[in-house]
Amino acid sequence: MKELKLTSVMNKNIVSSVFNDGEILEIIAAFKSSNELIGDGKRNVIKNVNFKNQKLTVKSFKKPHLINSVVYGFLRKSKAERSFRYAKILTCKGIGTPKPIGYVECFNFRRLTKSYYVSEYVDCDLTFREINKDFKSFKSKKILKAFTKFMLRVHENDILFHDNSPGNTLIKKTGKSYEFYLVDLNRMSFKKLTLHDRINNFSRLTTKKKIIKIMSKEYAKLTDNDKTNIFEIMNISIRKFQNKFVTKKKIKRKLKFWKK
Repeated sequence: MKELKLTSVMNKNIVSSVFNDGEILEIIAAFKSSNELIGDGKRNVIKNVNFKNQKLTVKSFKKPHLINSVVYGFLRKSKAERSFRYAKILTCKGIGTPKPIGYVECFNFRRLTKSYYVSEYVDCDLTFREINKDFKSFKSKKILKAFTKFMLRVHENDILFHDNSPGNTLIKKTGKSYEFYLVDLNRMSFKKLTLHDRINNFSRLTTKKKIIKIMSKEYAKLTDNDKTNIFEIMNISIRKFQNKFVTKKKIKRKLKFWKK
């Protein structure tokens, strides 16, 4: 179906490759009244909605502060638009992600005030987060090997998923194998990746040595690299990210103290 883009008198940009603008607005209205909240909703709000016998997932992005609202209005694509565009790229390349449906942007004098991204609902069995919490309860070694193979395919398609964190890959069991779906797509790069780029892309996922060893060994095997070298690169990358993360949290706590 032809992609639709509309700027209406209500200062809304509506883009969809599935539904017309009126239907997309109905989906957003259903989102506002839905009680199917995913996550804690502290930053962005994600809910499931039912529309025309189809289950969809809608993500409402946090309202941008004044400077960002101007940037998104004039200079940069919104998080909703990037999520939609990147999902289409992933889909075209055969990389798992919930099927993109559309997005809505709300403006006030060209300043972005609100944005929504709509995708198909994926009924997953778990995420990487559950493996981190309870390695023994799942066939974790098999899942981690399959996930590493999936990430290699992502990298071989010149895709760098910047938000490759434990909650951003949905895992679905299909028979004896597993399917993986990337979510939270608004931060991605598309470029030729070095080996360090690829291994560093695992840095947000875990701090557990057992998991690091499985993923590094499998990545080394799949790419014909030395497993000890890949383990060291991955381990150092994870430690650097964790140190940066802890430092950032300390700075935030200090800033909150001074605000009080």
